[in-house]
Amino acid sequence: MRIKFALGSAIVGLAILLGPVASLFAPADPRTWQTYPRNLGASFEHLLGTTALGQDTFWLLSWSVRNSLLLGVSVSALATLIGVAIGLLAGYRGGLTDRVLSFLMDGLIVIPSLPLLILLSSMSKGQASLAVLGGMLVLFNWPFPARQVRAVALSLRERDFVSLAWFSGESVFNIVRRQLFPYLRTWAVANFINTILVVIAVESSLSFLGLSNDAIPTLGTMIYWALKYQALFAGRWWWILPPIFSVILIFVGFFLFSNSLTDRLRKHKGAAL
Repeated sequence: MRIKFALGSAIVGLAILLGPVASLFAPADPRTWQTYPRNLGASFEHLLGTTALGQDTFWLLSWSVRNSLLLGVSVSALATLIGVAIGLLAGYRGGLTDRVLSFLMDGLIVIPSLPLLILLSSMSKGQASLAVLGGMLVLFNWPFPARQVRAVALSLRERDFVSLAWFSGESVFNIVRRQLFPYLRTWAVANFINTILVVIAVESSLSFLGLSNDAIPTLGTMIYWALKYQALFAGRWWWILPPIFSVILIFVGFFLFSNSLTDRLRKHKGAAL
């Protein structure tokens, strides 16, 4: 478990250094075309060469990693927060509140999200901002944690300490926050990490299909432009391989980190039993 945690943390830390941190030191806006000579190979001046659009590939990659992580973290945090809150409320209150919220969860879960996202992206003609795309992704990602949290809350509300808190006059908000949520804290963190991967995968899929805003550098749009200008067939590996490897490393790093947290949760549960 320690090896997975250390390796996952190192990979995630590398992604943060390459993206959010390194992008602050970009000498020029990598979104601007024809800033440098086109199709240069890797050199000391241009670590990963330049693209067919005259962009420095390293700084473009840095901005792409930053935006992909920003989108993934923002959507995941909001979806997890909404899902946990609604799941706890539905499970604890029960009755009509539970039926209405469960109907809403199930309705969104059964809707195939990717085809609908493709439709919405097509309607926006690929010009939707990251905020709009993020809002659509939050809409389809909060019901999954909510459904799981509701099941746990249904069990926890029958415990003696919850009944004692209710008889003591605590509000529903305080009972949910103080009595129920601590049991789900570690799970919520693991779900948050897993949702980051889902968001990055969906955004990359939309960008690959040309349905995301190609003016905003993300790992998906970087791959899209590289394929559009046939970087692979032209042998310009420094353009297409870095974003592909970055996606793989981010997935591996977050998976190892999340898996180590899950193992730790199971260990704590076993000790408690």
